[in-house]
Amino acid sequence: MITVRTLDTTQKKDVNAWVALPFRLYAGNPYWVPPMVDEAKSALDRAKNPYFLHSEADFLLAEQDGEPVGRLAILENRRYNQRRQERTAFFHLFETVNDPAVAAALFEQAEAWCRQRGLDRIMGPKGFLTMDSIGMLVKGFDLRPAVEITYNPPYYPEFMEKLGFEKETDFNSGYIRTDQELPERVYRIADKVKERFGFRVEQYPDKKALRAIVPTIIDTYNATFTDNWEFVPITPEEGEVIAGRVMQIIDPKLIRLVWKGEEMAGFMIAYPNITAGIQRARGRLLPLGWFHLLREFGRTKWVDLNGAGILEQYRGRGVDAMMFVEASRVIREAGYKHGEVVQIRENITMFVEMRKLGVDFYKCHRVFRKDIG
Repeated sequence: MITVRTLDTTQKKDVNAWVALPFRLYAGNPYWVPPMVDEAKSALDRAKNPYFLHSEADFLLAEQDGEPVGRLAILENRRYNQRRQERTAFFHLFETVNDPAVAAALFEQAEAWCRQRGLDRIMGPKGFLTMDSIGMLVKGFDLRPAVEITYNPPYYPEFMEKLGFEKETDFNSGYIRTDQELPERVYRIADKVKERFGFRVEQYPDKKALRAIVPTIIDTYNATFTDNWEFVPITPEEGEVIAGRVMQIIDPKLIRLVWKGEEMAGFMIAYPNITAGIQRARGRLLPLGWFHLLREFGRTKWVDLNGAGILEQYRGRGVDAMMFVEASRVIREAGYKHGEVVQIRENITMFVEMRKLGVDFYKCHRVFRKDIG
């Protein structure tokens, strides 16, 4: 018999059961990358996760014969709903054994949770914070994900469709060779932009210098992505948590910020792909996880491009060309051989431009939707 209960996140035993489940489900899978265990536990901690300062969520655990067999987080992001005048819930951190009955039991209870709160639609996967991975993998099951991006088996989207969920939108990730030259026109545009409009590209020597400018990056992000499907402004408290996570995985020489006078006009952020090290560390820094991560920083040949934006008033002026040229140069100089452009929403301008530059979109994460009103 399958039972579903709401997790008591103040109980260490419950939190450990939640975190341990995917380690068991994906044992032996060469593509799954575990979360960092401390981060996974902090997400459930209402005192540590800044999402809970403004919104609500519960964590559902499915059990069969006393053994955890599935889990699901169900979220009411009040700031998202207030901004859009909607009554939408999001699901997140879904995992299950290969049994549609487990998935059905979890979502049945999630729908009841939503109706109790007057919510009439469920979408997801979509997480607590901006940096959380979005969507469910529907293409690219034989590939390891980028840093901070989720992996799941092929039967997950099949279960979603059986449960009455439909596609909302897709986020695509693509491969690009770092030795691939950009079209000549991109270089010409980048040079003209610098000369004619006075834009400049800046880099930062170390994490301390970058950390000091994080509030400005957050403000620029909030001003840049107002029209994005998934956008909710980052709060100062969320910004602190996101910055802490980013600082663990960045290489400062891969970060480029574009300025117009004293105003940040745009940014491009890339990370070394250290997922192989996270796998060897099994999501833990101790006792030897730190060694695996540090070694992977030094030897990885993959880089993830996962964060770029331009303020609206500077779009169409060639700032994107400047960023492409600078990113291409920096990545090659750093010795990376392979790049992945991470989670670009289908058919937006950036998606179209990346295709023109030769990006092969070989992975796809889908956001599903179900009306329950």
